Amino acid sequence: MGTENSASVFQLGSGMWAFRYTYTQSGKRVSKQVSKDENGNPFKSRRAATRARQVAIDNAQNSRKPKPTVRKTIQEVYQEYCATGRSDRAYNTIRKQDSLWKNHLSARFGSRFVDEVSAAEVVDYLTELYCGRGLSYRYVESFLKQFYLLFGQAYSRNYLDVDSYNKLCINKDTKIHMPKLKTDDDLDIVAFSQEELIVLDDYFHGTNAETAYLLGRYCGLRINECYGLKWSNVDVVNGTILIDRQMQYQNGLIKLVPLKTRNAKRTIYMCDKLKVYFQKLAARRERDMLQYAALREQNQRIIEDLGGKKISSTELVNCLPDGKIQTVNSMKYPSRELKSKYHIMFKYHYLRHTYGTMMAEMNTPAHLLCNQMGHGNIQVTQRYYIALSRTGIDILRDNLNRL
Repeated sequence: MGTENSASVFQLGSGMWAFRYTYTQSGKRVSKQVSKDENGNPFKSRRAATRARQVAIDNAQNSRKPKPTVRKTIQEVYQEYCATGRSDRAYNTIRKQDSLWKNHLSARFGSRFVDEVSAAEVVDYLTELYCGRGLSYRYVESFLKQFYLLFGQAYSRNYLDVDSYNKLCINKDTKIHMPKLKTDDDLDIVAFSQEELIVLDDYFHGTNAETAYLLGRYCGLRINECYGLKWSNVDVVNGTILIDRQMQYQNGLIKLVPLKTRNAKRTIYMCDKLKVYFQKLAARRERDMLQYAALREQNQRIIEDLGGKKISSTELVNCLPDGKIQTVNSMKYPSRELKSKYHIMFKYHYLRHTYGTMMAEMNTPAHLLCNQMGHGNIQVTQRYYIALSRTGIDILRDNLNRL
């Protein structure tokens, strides 16, 4: 045996990897050592061996799990999940799941027993949605996630045996998956060019939407994070912004709610230009609080903050001098006007793409950009480093001409 790097996963003398694991069978402890996968191929990396070890442990545990004795329809599985399994889900996540179920999946799969639906049938359905009905690739991906959710819930409640679950969700050769992406589909990052940014800077300067625009332009905030930002989270002295909540409409009410993921909570560092802007904005706010005190009190809206606490809309950064609240809908008019007057397809999220692209072009370390953008997976951040922007193409052509 080669050098052992840990008690469970170790490297062999050949350079390949292996693992050990122990489980209990019929009251006796059984130890096994494995150096090849289920197809007889050696493990070429520690990561591959670690993953295989976890699968082996899961399979050993699941072999003792009693076989399902109750058959459930997919509708019953979903109803049970709604009743007991999603109390920790975000409001928008629940709305999206219910929409997919009621408008699409219920009629097609609701009456089917969960143990009789095959992976091929699901893939055929996803292909029909994408290629037949022409739904967007990203939208169809949400159907795939919903199927993984349903099968996972069925398995966890012992309505689906381990072999069926592995075929549907685990085995890379058989599990459900998205259809092949069409060659003419564009999932690239959309970023504004320098020429477009000059137009946008001029357009938003001095408008009610300028603060929101600059937060997207220089911080890469998501629109809900932008409009959910409170003054108490802005440090104009040190030039930092704490992102820990977002604005959402829930049943017609404006609320400040937790961020969707843990990684989205972060401290943003402002550039000098934005820091100076916020220092002036904070000073102007102090003057407005005195000059427009009565008007602000009349126009303010009481909204729900984290934990159900009630706060005034004047505590938000994106609040007009007279106390009127600005919301995620405040960008709709600028978007229409920019398209009609300047032929710029403006979406607030494109500012986030532009921020990420420009930071990547300036060789910002990926782990730092990942933190600033609040990504949960650094692979998402790395897309900005391989995206072809107009500036990147100019650099490429310049380098080619030097060959």
